[in-house]
Amino acid sequence: MTTSPPAGAGFPLGFAGTGVRRLALADFRSFATLDVEISDHIVVLTGDNGAGKTNALEALSLLSPGRGLRRAELADCARKGGGGGFAVSVELSGPGGKVRLGTGLEPQPEAPPARKFRIDREPAPSIRAFGGHVRVVWLTPAMDGLFTGPAGERRRFLDRLVLALDPEHGARVNAFERALRGRNRLLEEGRSAGDGAWLDAIEREVAELGVAIAAARVETLARLSALILAGRERDSPFPWAGLALRGEIEALVGERPALEAEDLFRGMLRANRTRDAAAGRTLIGPQASDLQVRHGPKGAEAAQASTGEQKALLVGLVLAHARLVEAASGIAPLILLDEIAAHFDPLRRSALYDLLANLGGQIWLTGADAATFAELESRAQMLRVTTGRMAPLA
Repeated sequence: MTTSPPAGAGFPLGFAGTGVRRLALADFRSFATLDVEISDHIVVLTGDNGAGKTNALEALSLLSPGRGLRRAELADCARKGGGGGFAVSVELSGPGGKVRLGTGLEPQPEAPPARKFRIDREPAPSIRAFGGHVRVVWLTPAMDGLFTGPAGERRRFLDRLVLALDPEHGARVNAFERALRGRNRLLEEGRSAGDGAWLDAIEREVAELGVAIAAARVETLARLSALILAGRERDSPFPWAGLALRGEIEALVGERPALEAEDLFRGMLRANRTRDAAAGRTLIGPQASDLQVRHGPKGAEAAQASTGEQKALLVGLVLAHARLVEAASGIAPLILLDEIAAHFDPLRRSALYDLLANLGGQIWLTGADAATFAELESRAQMLRVTTGRMAPLA
């Protein structure tokens, strides 16, 4: 199914950000096939719950490193009743011209499906090759409890912020987690005393990767904090956030050169082998740090703010990060906002739409009620999603 843009529609004059001009899906979630042309830098998807709005955003999120905005196993993205694979393809246009990116799972005889990547229909080695063409940031309802939930969720959120700036960060985090599992296994086997050579080697790897991860987090937060403080407005409907990172290794990185920080971290690991063996896990390292967020104008912990204030604070934080991605990479990111406006009052909703209209990147929004987006009708491409289909909103 191909859906063309309405007559007269188009990207705003002078729009220089990266934008999707065409989205094609095959056997992805609820879409057996989809081929839709995109005509504006704000795209609004409306439709009933379960129609597939979030599925479309998830497909776009797979253009960035990681497992997408749902963090799903890729095999789960394949349409039930399909052939076991799926394909996501976009045509992008921006300052560097047009490019076509594609990714998906391809079934293989007598083997699990393999993920593939293509740029202008030519094979690409990995998702990191897409980083020179597109960056993606998102906000979903699952993130609403970020400030009150477990520290692990905030670390994951922070690593997503870093990953949008540094596509290599995900590989470092994955390697670090593998090294930690290896250390924990050696400790469980009781090698902390009699066979220290294996632990020495793996702790060297843990220290090198851990310091690199902590340094990337510290740098990203410093740059994001500077951008937020430079543009903060006390009376903004989306309050500015105060950011800090709590963790022993992050503190080391902020005070010592990298090599010295690695040596000190390695010494901590060695000194804590017995304690870590008893605990069944490594207790010190960037896997134990926590992102601290404050409601800037009130000077209070974000967790103590009202539900509405937390949502507004999170929106402001994600949009500030989008501006940082553009400033750092030269690529205005795709901004995916799932069910973004449902819980805002009319004044804050109107302020949000004005803010989005002035951002450099392409913005995709979803919501069940088309009336929620009435103010955007003259400034956005309005599409209605039904099961497996997408068409202009009548």
